[in-house]
Amino acid sequence: MRALTLLLSCLMLMAFRPVFTAEPIPPQVEARMRGSSYPDGATVSLGELRYLRLSYYDFNGVPQTGEMVCNAAIAQDLLEIFQALYEAEYPIRSIRLVDDFGASDDASMLADNTSCFNYRLVPGQGNLSRHALGMAVDVNPFENPYIDTKGVIRPPEAAQYADRSRDFPHKIDRQDLCCRLFLEHGFMWGGGWARSKDYQHFQK
Repeated sequence: MRALTLLLSCLMLMAFRPVFTAEPIPPQVEARMRGSSYPDGATVSLGELRYLRLSYYDFNGVPQTGEMVCNAAIAQDLLEIFQALYEAEYPIRSIRLVDDFGASDDASMLADNTSCFNYRLVPGQGNLSRHALGMAVDVNPFENPYIDTKGVIRPPEAAQYADRSRDFPHKIDRQDLCCRLFLEHGFMWGGGWARSKDYQHFQK
């Protein structure tokens, strides 16, 4: 039985064709975004955004293809970064549009979803997030939570991952391949901020 399972896994890997593409927002994707991640009154035009299809290895080591919306200015960066992560079989829980979570950042983080564009404010502030411009990406956010200056953790269910002196799977630090690739492409890492820490977050 084990040999059969291994054979099926090998056949699936052989049949899988990785995808790394960027294109203007297709009509069917726009329909999903409007009133959700792209609300009325958004000051970023859809023409400034790109729809990406990105292959990745999930936490079970199975190749998948996800989708992401980002700013056109970083589309090529993201294609190169995620292709390098795929080639290294770097594990990512999922890559889905935040619209699958009702454009709720909290729900997307709780599901450990890697995402980019979401037209929203910075929590607790009145200014637009870099995600609202499609210029920031959150990777494996549950294992790499946001911690503000008062010690509040988002998502709160990820409190076990707040102690970054511990070693655990899917932890992002400066030695991690994901972090190194984003830094090499000129992104800033939220885990290196002086006050609050956003270990999942990379922005330009």
